Amino acid sequence: MLLSKPNRADRDRRVEKDNVAAPPPAGMPAPSRQSLRGLDWFIFFLADVQTGFGPFIAVYLTTQKWTQVEIGLVLSIGGIVALIGQMPGGAIIDAAKSERLVAALAIVTIGGCALAYAAMPIFPVVVAAATLHAAASCVLGPAIAAISLGLVGPFAIGERLGRNARFASLGNGVAAAVMGTAGYLLSSRSVFLVTFLLAIPTLIALSRIREEEVDIARCHGAMPREAEDRGDTNIWHLIRQKPLIVFALSVLLLQLANAAMMPLMASAVTARSSQWATVLVAFCIVVPQAIVALLSPSVGRKAQLWGRRPLLLIGFAALTIRGVLFATVRDPYLLVLVQVFDGFTAAVFAVMIPLIVADVAFGSGHFNLAQGIVGTATGIGASLSTALGGYVSDKFGNATAFVGLASIAATGFLLILLVMPETRRTGMVVTKQMAG
Repeated sequence: MLLSKPNRADRDRRVEKDNVAAPPPAGMPAPSRQSLRGLDWFIFFLADVQTGFGPFIAVYLTTQKWTQVEIGLVLSIGGIVALIGQMPGGAIIDAAKSERLVAALAIVTIGGCALAYAAMPIFPVVVAAATLHAAASCVLGPAIAAISLGLVGPFAIGERLGRNARFASLGNGVAAAVMGTAGYLLSSRSVFLVTFLLAIPTLIALSRIREEEVDIARCHGAMPREAEDRGDTNIWHLIRQKPLIVFALSVLLLQLANAAMMPLMASAVTARSSQWATVLVAFCIVVPQAIVALLSPSVGRKAQLWGRRPLLLIGFAALTIRGVLFATVRDPYLLVLVQVFDGFTAAVFAVMIPLIVADVAFGSGHFNLAQGIVGTATGIGASLSTALGGYVSDKFGNATAFVGLASIAATGFLLILLVMPETRRTGMVVTKQMAG
């Protein structure tokens, strides 16, 4: 009995010691639980808001008697604005004194665009809304990455990106289900009213992130350096790097193949089963988002074990198969199953795009510039995809359009296989990441 009390006390002290996180290394951030959860829910609700501007636009405008060319033109205008705004968006984030304030203003703008779609679905208003939405999104993407990097630092960013992807996919899935139900029970117009309302909890979640915990220097790319090589911090040195150039081109091909698939599929489903179109499109969004939520945390871990290239190959292969199946499957209900392949592609690239950018830009101090370069490639691919897909669909049919998009995805697969170098870092950096 005399020995039991000291033994139990020692055991309690050991348990308490095990439950306390080791102090972070010098210079490593230690964000509060409130800020980390605030970022989780901000990404969740922001994904809810952005879901309303996805394939539901094609369904809504189709019910308003818009042609595929008109729909493709509006989507392409948004893509062009997104293309032009990528680097300025990164520059705004680099110059901002508060990433949270910039993000809040962008969310308010997007909420107003949703109301414009619902109130007046005429060409000038829709074009203006698409333009403003694209411009606001140009700063939201870099803002999320910057806030994440500012909170957790470069050595924990891989795991944080996987968590971001999980909450984004959960948000997309929940929003798609809610909006699909609203569209079926009420009207396709109600989707944009729901989008506007979801902007409110998005702003509340953003306010939960503590301003003082978002380190501005880290947000703007002040990353730890492996060596004192001043050439690494030169902008031209970053732009000339082969991994960045090849990866940006592969992302362009990814978007060129992918961006038009869902709008074309949504319009095809509407033509074949107009009553159930909104519900089917919602399920086509929910299925891949569920897969992303399930797989994205493990993508970052596998990327460190396998390297980046094998995962990129998986993503492009899944996109190629999806395009071929869209071209051959006629039953609108089976298209939901085809979307499983979209989940694999989305899970890979949701994590790999910012992770590879971080690999290439590590220590350069130009993280946001590198994001802007890859974002510009994304904009080029997306803007060309919707116009090209809509034109080919109107002239030659949906099957031909989907086969063409699948061929572009196969080209991206070959580019990664034959040209893309591995960007995974080893040695000292990996050791530091594991320690962090």
